[in-house]
Amino acid sequence: MSKSELFQALHIKSDPVVLFNVWDAGSAAIVQSAGAKAIATGSWPVAAAQGFADGQVIPLELMLDNLRRIVDAVDLPVSCDIEGAYSIAPDGVADTVEQVVKAGAIGVNFEDQIIGGDGIYDIDSQTARIKAARSGADRAAENIFLNARTDLFLKAKPEDHAAQMPAAMARAQAYAQAGADGFFAPGLTDEALIKQLCADCPLPVNILALPHAPAATVLAALGVARISHGPVPYKQMAAWLDAQARAAISYR
Repeated sequence: MSKSELFQALHIKSDPVVLFNVWDAGSAAIVQSAGAKAIATGSWPVAAAQGFADGQVIPLELMLDNLRRIVDAVDLPVSCDIEGAYSIAPDGVADTVEQVVKAGAIGVNFEDQIIGGDGIYDIDSQTARIKAARSGADRAAENIFLNARTDLFLKAKPEDHAAQMPAAMARAQAYAQAGADGFFAPGLTDEALIKQLCADCPLPVNILALPHAPAATVLAALGVARISHGPVPYKQMAAWLDAQARAAISYR
């Protein structure tokens, strides 16, 4: 079984694959040794570890070089968070995905918010971009796992999440038809809404394990197929490092 086939097979409803997101080769090696079944980068921690803000501020070539180092450091399948693929136009999306796959990734996380702008792409625009992402992977001769992220819930207040469900389902259906393999709904933490999404979504559902999100056992029972930890591991590591540094510096 190829790495891409293995990664695809890990997405099982109610038996979710856990992705403890990494930012460099060292963190990837640690997560692999901890027993992970797959490795996934997170755009926020990758950028922060290199001194950049999130939102495609880190140069694409630097992100790709970091990805290559991660792939070389582990034996597991590696999925890459490409944010908005560094392009508005579908052709640019295809080019970015082709480069990411050639760097060794067998999966991508691809979001629908407009990086550097306001709001999110309309459904037609984003489905065209998803089709282009699939085309780019095909050019690199890899059947990647394309995880389509919607930012509807991150951009809405929690009390408005229920009202966003019809729009989220419309996007899930459209993204599936465009060639997506998974549907990522970061920011959604309400158990009833997660259960509804898992029941109605045509794709495996990915939830972000934020500090106030349901526990992994609960997410599994709700039907989630993938749990991502996003920037949380890096932030926890940074807080620990800060505390240790302060203690060492102020030893007197």
